[in-house]
Amino acid sequence: MSAPDQDKQRNREIAANEAERQAVSAVRVSSWAIAVSAVIGVIVFAIVWAWIKR
Repeated sequence: MSAPDQDKQRNREIAANEAERQAVSAVRVSSWAIAVSAVIGVIVFAIVWAWIKR
């Protein structure tokens, strides 16, 4: 392989690695968002439940 071909291949590998890293990061952020939403939902449900039962 010539040097430009090697550079192109290396750039493709770097781009693929970066895309994978971004996907993993997005899943991690989504997991946190779901967890925080669930906690807030439970708190709101408890407040509403207590308000209705008084």
